[in-house]
Amino acid sequence: MSLKTNLKGRLRNTSLPKSHGLMPVFEAVVNSIHSIEEKGNYEKGKIVLRVNRVTQGSLDLDTKLLPPIAGFDIIDNGCGFDDANFKSFETLDSDHKIEKGCRGVGRLMWLKVFDLVEVESHFLDKDVALKKRVFRFDDKHGVHAEKVVVHSTNDTGTIIKLLGFDDSFRAKVPSASLLIANQLLEHVLWYFVRDIGVPHIFVEDMGECIDLTSLYEQHMHASACHEKITVQEQLFELTHIKFRASVNKKHQLVLCAANRLVKEESIQGKIPGLYGKIADESGEFIYTCYVSSEYLNEHVRSERTSFDICEDVEDMLDEITFKHIREAVLKSSKHYLQDVLTKTVSAGKKRVEDFINHHAPRYRPIANYISEELLIVDPEKSDKELELHLHAQWYEVERQLVHEGHDVLQPQNNDHVEEYKERLQAYLQKAEDIKRSDLANYVSHRKVIIDLLQKSITKLDDGKYAREDMIHELIMPMRKESSELFLDSCNLWLVDERLAFHNYLASDKTIKAMPITGTVSTKEPDLLSLRVFDNPILVNDKQNFPLASITVIEIKRPMRNDMREGEDKDPIDQALSYLERIREGKVTTKNGRPIPGNGDIPGYCYVLCDLTESMHRRCRRANLRITSDGMGYFGYNEPSHAYIEIISFDQLVKSAEERNRAFFDKLGFPIC
Repeated sequence: MSLKTNLKGRLRNTSLPKSHGLMPVFEAVVNSIHSIEEKGNYEKGKIVLRVNRVTQGSLDLDTKLLPPIAGFDIIDNGCGFDDANFKSFETLDSDHKIEKGCRGVGRLMWLKVFDLVEVESHFLDKDVALKKRVFRFDDKHGVHAEKVVVHSTNDTGTIIKLLGFDDSFRAKVPSASLLIANQLLEHVLWYFVRDIGVPHIFVEDMGECIDLTSLYEQHMHASACHEKITVQEQLFELTHIKFRASVNKKHQLVLCAANRLVKEESIQGKIPGLYGKIADESGEFIYTCYVSSEYLNEHVRSERTSFDICEDVEDMLDEITFKHIREAVLKSSKHYLQDVLTKTVSAGKKRVEDFINHHAPRYRPIANYISEELLIVDPEKSDKELELHLHAQWYEVERQLVHEGHDVLQPQNNDHVEEYKERLQAYLQKAEDIKRSDLANYVSHRKVIIDLLQKSITKLDDGKYAREDMIHELIMPMRKESSELFLDSCNLWLVDERLAFHNYLASDKTIKAMPITGTVSTKEPDLLSLRVFDNPILVNDKQNFPLASITVIEIKRPMRNDMREGEDKDPIDQALSYLERIREGKVTTKNGRPIPGNGDIPGYCYVLCDLTESMHRRCRRANLRITSDGMGYFGYNEPSHAYIEIISFDQLVKSAEERNRAFFDKLGFPIC
């Protein structure tokens, strides 16, 4: 197929991701390696990748950034573009050098990234005479301006100039020469680890010269280890490599084709113990496994950026997928690294055990249902990450329980009685452990809320105290009704365990906005709860009357000391006034039904505040009695038919801890 006839169409249909802008450059280096192989002189073989940058005259001299890359030169002393190689270059999809994995489309990648390619090559013709061939290559004319002349140079070799670096590709690739050299080393690493060796390769940039052989020796922690495995009767060769820990890499699996790097995949955490840097007797290292196979060679796409291999095909058992390859490789990698992973595995197990014992006891009942490997984590994993990991395992155990429940509750006719009893017993045990986990989670939630409340009433770094809305959010989310909340969102048990169950609740909303009241008052109690007795006859109907009580909770800012007479400044008077407005208003339910006898509904008023000097004075004026521990007041207001309780924040925390102490002790939570 003629390049001149089909070049533009092939370029349009050739895909190359922007992040792969250096791959055509690296492929040119691979071509140079093949050229030196063909010449047969590895010891004297030399390849130079020269980075050409925009001249300084067109740049701001004060900038500290590297000048942009304009293009590259690839210089080698290989066999050169003789007639056979040149004919192959002119032919797309050429099978010339197919045994080396060449697809005959590499030069297309050059024109995807660069505007123009200039080639100067010295070669031996059939008469063993040295000749020079020069030509140009672009997307408009294909191969053109070819000239062949006799030349008196001392040796064969080729200079390829890649000119006009496309801005969209240049913006996505590294600019520093060391980064380019590192990526080139990864791309051609196979040639370094194979037995027959590799030519000398250098990267030159603005007077700096980087020797890839030295770079390879700096990176290598130990010599490569080769292994062969079989995946569904296909042979795969693995190369286990340990890089020095100073290399900015992660543990990874690399799939190669035709001795080139094609697909990289992180395996960080996919093998128990393989997380951050690991160490052997020689120090820390990063692990990479290179995978090559004829199967990969046959299924690599022409642009060599991916494979025509499915990720996972469950209904086609005879087809190899990435999942099959990955599982087989990870099994071998785990065996190769088992000696060095022992310490990390042990630390990961202990991290999970300590977290469950001291922070998340809810997962203790279901730990036996989680596979051992999933209970091994990175010892450096944060509490948040570990909580998310364990929660995912908890969800999976619960999902399995639901699945098993359907099978257990529908026994088959061919089930043996004893076998069914065993399955039923196992199912019931798992169900019981899940419920224990739920209970532990509920208790853990209470411990967290108490701890947060304790912190919210302490002095802040600026010497001030938290506003009452911070405490309010802990007890009950603001500007919400019970119809807008899940019961777990409320923490009214902090005040009184009986308030954990309510029929109607509104929070920090004007009373006229509460659909149960129907009043036009704009006064805003902090919390108002109307609880209804169950009708003795209709025990499941909680919408029947009479109302049992009205509960109002008023919250004040910590250490507030400006309490004085008057509804606007006296929290006791505020709570009683809220109560009276509910009783005096034309109150209806949200369904529009009147509430009978509401004037005699008993009321409960709670005031949460610190017992400052002014608050003590208001309590005495209200004829309230101080509690035996001196941390609160209580009493009954006869005119308002209301029980009043003043609870200091310290007493609120202390009382909540004492009521839940038995549960906290059972789960191993410390009480500060």
